[in-house]
Amino acid sequence: MRFCKHMLFVLGAVLGLSAHAFDPFVVKDIRIEGIQRTEAGTIFSYLPVKVGETMTEDKAAQAIRSLYATGFFKDVSLEVDNGVLIVVVQERPSVAQIDIVGAKEFSKEDLLKGLRTTGLADGRIFDRGLLDKAEQELKRQYISRGKYSAQITTTATPLERNRVAVRFDIVEGEVAKIRQISIIGSRVFREKDLVGLFKLRTPGLLTWFSKDDQYSKQKLSADLETLRSHYLDRGYLEFNIDSTQVSITPDKKDVYITVGIDEGPQYTVSDVKVAGEMLIPEADALKLVKLKSGEIFSRTRLTESTKAISERLGNDGYAFANVNAVPDLDKDKRKVAFTFFIDPGRRVYIRRINVTGNSRSRDEVVRREMRQVEGGWYSADKITKSKQRVDRLGYFSDVSIETPSVPGTTDQVDLNVNVTEKPTGNILFGAGFGSEGVILSGGITQQNVFGSGNHIGLQINSSKVNTVYSLSFTQPYWTVDGVSRGFDVYHRKTDPSALGLGLYQTSTTGGQARLGVPLTDLDTVTLGLGYEDTSITAFEGAPIRITSYVNTFGASNTAVLGTAGWGRDTRDSAIYPTSGAITRAGVETGIPGGTLRFYKVSAEHKRYFPLTRDFTIYVNGEFGYGNGLGGKPLPFFRNFFAGGPTSVRGFYAANIGPKDANGDPIGGSRKLLGNAELLFPFPGLPNDKSVRVSAFVDAGVIGETYAIGDLRSAVGLSVLYVSAFGPLKISFAQPVKSQIGDRTQKVQFTFGQQF
Repeated sequence: MRFCKHMLFVLGAVLGLSAHAFDPFVVKDIRIEGIQRTEAGTIFSYLPVKVGETMTEDKAAQAIRSLYATGFFKDVSLEVDNGVLIVVVQERPSVAQIDIVGAKEFSKEDLLKGLRTTGLADGRIFDRGLLDKAEQELKRQYISRGKYSAQITTTATPLERNRVAVRFDIVEGEVAKIRQISIIGSRVFREKDLVGLFKLRTPGLLTWFSKDDQYSKQKLSADLETLRSHYLDRGYLEFNIDSTQVSITPDKKDVYITVGIDEGPQYTVSDVKVAGEMLIPEADALKLVKLKSGEIFSRTRLTESTKAISERLGNDGYAFANVNAVPDLDKDKRKVAFTFFIDPGRRVYIRRINVTGNSRSRDEVVRREMRQVEGGWYSADKITKSKQRVDRLGYFSDVSIETPSVPGTTDQVDLNVNVTEKPTGNILFGAGFGSEGVILSGGITQQNVFGSGNHIGLQINSSKVNTVYSLSFTQPYWTVDGVSRGFDVYHRKTDPSALGLGLYQTSTTGGQARLGVPLTDLDTVTLGLGYEDTSITAFEGAPIRITSYVNTFGASNTAVLGTAGWGRDTRDSAIYPTSGAITRAGVETGIPGGTLRFYKVSAEHKRYFPLTRDFTIYVNGEFGYGNGLGGKPLPFFRNFFAGGPTSVRGFYAANIGPKDANGDPIGGSRKLLGNAELLFPFPGLPNDKSVRVSAFVDAGVIGETYAIGDLRSAVGLSVLYVSAFGPLKISFAQPVKSQIGDRTQKVQFTFGQQF
């Protein structure tokens, strides 16, 4: 006889009742009915009994609860037929397909990815509750883009084989724009100036790109913190934001933001003291305090003070030093005194340095730049220097350092260095557009050969006028102390006669060995010794400078070249510098052993001055002076040249300075260049370090004197974009001062394809 025991088992289990619908029995067999997609083994795994075991009402209730909990079934029942346990299930339908119609703001792939996070995807079990959740997820995504009026209609169509097709019909609507931002309660500062501090703003010229006219809770929170900092940095210690109201019009097209504030009185600093466990002299600690008695209170200077004291203690191994500035307010006199309580904590040392993220670069390439050593006392200064040195390698787009505590210890931390590698090979390509056509240049370099940190460069140019073959190699760490070595070999041939530009030919073959010796972490001295063989063929009608050279030095000459230089690099980053400087100075001379005797002295200084978080001033100055020895002039091919995208923009490369009778630049024995730039993020992309804009002024003099009358200059805008394919720099320049015969280029760009 066959009889059913349905949901009474579950109901009885839930209500805690005892059901006596059947007596316990020994299971002779187990049969599954109703499955279409689910494997029988899946159901067997949820049953609390096996063949040969005794089935009870408690186990029956447990089986039904477990099978329902899988979410695969919408109905489950148990039946018994002569000792055979029959499990009857009715499966939930599966999702056969998901269609999204009307989506333009997002790609279908992005929306499907968002739905997948809610549990709705092709092949998964269909659930009405998940469908509602998925609809809310789509609405959330549209609200994040400011489309508050977006309408989403969902339909589920049954298909054969217990499947459903889900369709989302979307009417996106228009983006809601911020129409007004109001700040209520401001008396000291104009409301217009305070609103100008916000990144959120009403529609303007570039907001179509930056999206800053679309409300964002995160952006508003950041703007409110900016507003708070503005007041606290100007002494308004009791400033408070009383209310923040965001409202949207009934048609969901306009957003209004109202911020209520209480400015409070302005406070000045009356006294500053330090207290606590003084591991450094009190006088030294007070020197680190940026707040001074009699000055207007500034939260920024307060933060800088606590940070400076913490870092000072960190240099002695106290990695977890806590400095707490406690204020003492005199509200009647509107003065505040601060006591900096110092708790150095326990002194710690570095157990291990771990390097991660370097899938291509070897560990040693990073480790040899570390100034913090394993087993040494923690030093905040050395850790900062280590990060800067790794960053300045140029192999990584991002470098971060963390110092987590070692579990189970109180005096050890690990130093975790995480790097994000970037392509370090470059196929360089340069071009300029001007009144005389297109100028091209190229080359190939790899700064991190096989992840070793070694540099190699190859240049090949086989044009009719200029033929160049060159190879260079540098090993930055020839010794463990950082002594570098390298070499250059090259062959250059110039044949202007091929295009009728000048009736002469030159050929130079040479090589050089280089050595770099670090004096400090920032200073390096370089030495070099090379040899060059130059021959010149002057045809009838050759330029005067060519015939003059041949008459003075002869048609074939050799030079033994000695070079010496010094360099110092204090930049905070090689990729996106905002502070620090690069200074270089050097001398090159033809020493005894060759037929050419001359010397050249050069120097340059590049400095970055941070104005704000986003704006940086960059200045560059270059100086050069050369002359011949033994009563002979400086050879013309040793002259200084300038002009082009890397010196004075707006002019053809090497075109600044004196010209010969054919109008070709001949360079000069004197060089003076200057550049000034205002660097800032691309509008709308304040946190994107891959793109940067500059407004620049370039100027330079090339000649036999530093005469101001020979000055060339230009102004313009430049955009640098470090793309996935390499750095691209475009300059738009307008020459301000030029001379007759100068060849100008208003648009110039350089491109390096990275690999």
